[in-house]
Amino acid sequence: MSWIAPTASILEILLLLYVATMDVATRLIRNEFCLALALLGIAGQLPSTIQVAVSLIAAAILFLLLFVLYARGGIGGGDVKLLVALAVGLPPSGVMQLLTVTVLAGGVLALVHLMMRHLPYPRLAPAGSSLARRIYAIERWRHLRHAPLPYGAAIACGGIWTILSKGS
Repeated sequence: MSWIAPTASILEILLLLYVATMDVATRLIRNEFCLALALLGIAGQLPSTIQVAVSLIAAAILFLLLFVLYARGGIGGGDVKLLVALAVGLPPSGVMQLLTVTVLAGGVLALVHLMMRHLPYPRLAPAGSSLARRIYAIERWRHLRHAPLPYGAAIACGGIWTILSKGS
């Protein structure tokens, strides 16, 4: 049974990378991936039912706090789902680490988007353009139309950091 936790962690990291990519591309975080992350978090702690119970309580408290932010328009619903799904399987100290790193990564993300205001508006990226050029063109276009930040990418950074540091 010693292989379950490391396997769950690897799968969580891979899912988070995919979720971050999809959030940048579509600004959507699908329910199926949040459910999978929550189940992997539980699977990583199966030998200890006490740890599972504590992490579920911490995730429930986090949900209540984030729901208040969501109701006031301060955070998107997908971001709430993703943060709570990641909190399942983490001890309370891991949840705090997740939130701290997510806020720091979100600050970097916000700074990048603020800097984009001063960059020239790109023309459409022609066929064969580099991935970076295409992403820049799309993000600049979205920025000009006041699209929301892809905060799922910041949450994924916080999640990956927390998973790799074992949530401590």
